Amino acid sequence: MCGRTSCHLPRDALTRACAYRDRRGQHRLPEWRDPDKYRPSYNKSPQSDGPVLLSRLHFEKGADSSERVIAPMRWGLVPSWFKEDDPSKLQFNTSNCRSDTMMEKLSFKKGSIDAADSPEDREKVWDNWRLLTMAGIFDCWKPPQGGDCLYSYTIITVDSCKGLNDIHHRMPAILDGEEAVSKWLDFGEVSTQEALKLIHPTDNIAFHPVSPVVNNSRNNTPECVAAVDLQAKKELKASGSSQMLQWLATKSPKKENPKTPQKAVPDVPQWSSQFLQKSPLPTKRGAAGLMERWLKQEKEEEPAAKRPHSQ
Repeated sequence: MCGRTSCHLPRDALTRACAYRDRRGQHRLPEWRDPDKYRPSYNKSPQSDGPVLLSRLHFEKGADSSERVIAPMRWGLVPSWFKEDDPSKLQFNTSNCRSDTMMEKLSFKKGSIDAADSPEDREKVWDNWRLLTMAGIFDCWKPPQGGDCLYSYTIITVDSCKGLNDIHHRMPAILDGEEAVSKWLDFGEVSTQEALKLIHPTDNIAFHPVSPVVNNSRNNTPECVAAVDLQAKKELKASGSSQMLQWLATKSPKKENPKTPQKAVPDVPQWSSQFLQKSPLPTKRGAAGLMERWLKQEKEEEPAAKRPHSQ
């Protein structure tokens, strides 16, 4: 269902947007893991890296589970039990997972949050915009032949809210507010059953249509997230169609009054043959007409000795 996100904030701005209060109430900023892997983008698609917010306890034993880190991860979960040597060989799509079946499948475990800042999915509450925080699940896959671990994630989806139902029957599970984010991430203090109560549709979302340029993942410009006026596009299309019909009506030749093209008169003088005289007979088209003219002309020029005498 969710096939595109956008997070084009610079790294420092994204860090400030993810500010939080820890268990002691102190204001903090999350720390980065592999910050150089973060690439701001107006058009993120599955298998690209996106920023994921999660508890520090996932990386450091004994850490405070309320403390947070940001880690760029591959969008499209590769489960830890996957035995192939190439993640692209995974035979099923794991960019999204349904909330009603995620606990039944071995592919999904562990909590995370994908942060997106596309303007159709955010609301103004901080210096500029508040991030859209979508609930997700991550995992760490180790290549069978050795090498670096691959961190990857999937976005949890739920039934659409009323506002989005006409667009799609599924929507991301949005964690609406700091309290919901804290409960989802703090697995050291919040049980899985309590965390799952946060996964439900929400109407607290704004959205707008965007240009089809977003369908090509190679496009990475502000046009991918800029709002477009569908009504204006319809009117422009209708205007263009009417102009074309009007042009065809004025430029097309009228079939009811066809004009016979006139033969151009050459500039050189026309000479009649010195051997054959022009026949006064009307011109007939076709081979039969030419033969008839020739026979009649031969008869008129026949010598008197050969003509039959009339009495």
